[in-house]
Amino acid sequence: MNPQSPLLHATSHTEPVVSTASVLMQIVGVLAFIILLILACAWLARRSGLATPKASSHSLKLAGSLQVGQRERVVIVETADARLVLGVTAQQIALLHTLPPAEPGTDAAATSATPDFRQLLQTFKRRGKKS
Repeated sequence: MNPQSPLLHATSHTEPVVSTASVLMQIVGVLAFIILLILACAWLARRSGLATPKASSHSLKLAGSLQVGQRERVVIVETADARLVLGVTAQQIALLHTLPPAEPGTDAAATSATPDFRQLLQTFKRRGKKS
């Protein structure tokens, strides 16, 4: 055969070898670009007001709870402008009553009508000394 023959020339030409590392680096680069694009879109949505921020964990506060049945409770939830008395069951939550907001700086236990143990003990000590 003639060394100038087109058939021999086509078979001697080999394709470049692609390494696994270069393919892996391309995949990692594309994934990193996609993640950065998602983060940039989320940042833009938050800045433009499309995404609303989550409610503060301080906007609701559980002031008290009382078990009234096996799966039923009465709870008092404090919000910024009211205290809500709620009935909670396994199936639903019902508003039982709305109370005015608590005074800032006052504790619910301190304003309670029933005295605490310390006050009761002092009262009994005074009664014992008078007799």
